[in-house]
Amino acid sequence: MKLLTIAALSAGLLAGCASMSSMYAQSPAKVADGMLVGSNGMTLYTFDKDAAGSGKSVCNGPCATNWPPLMAADTDKASGDYMVITRDDGKKQWAMKGKPLYYWIKDTKPGDKTGDGVQGVWHIVKP
Repeated sequence: MKLLTIAALSAGLLAGCASMSSMYAQSPAKVADGMLVGSNGMTLYTFDKDAAGSGKSVCNGPCATNWPPLMAADTDKASGDYMVITRDDGKKQWAMKGKPLYYWIKDTKPGDKTGDGVQGVWHIVKP
């Protein structure tokens, strides 16, 4: 009887963890101070040179070093305004309304938004 109870509790805990994981996959970002931020609280940006809905990021190599992509797991699925695109290196990246999402390497703490307007082509994401 104890073994059956332990097994039932374990199954319940695992199901709870799975639903939390899928909940995260549905919302890789959140709104803070009127802008979109990653789960780490850091500001997210879009790049004007990315064509919305193309399923591609044109920010690769040194660009991606300075503007790290908001990475998605291979198992993450599109939901609502969020979609998953495949980068040139085969890794997955989150996009919102068809635009890939990035962090800015020079933002050092949550709330920083020093990447807004860089070279006139990088912008804070406002929902």
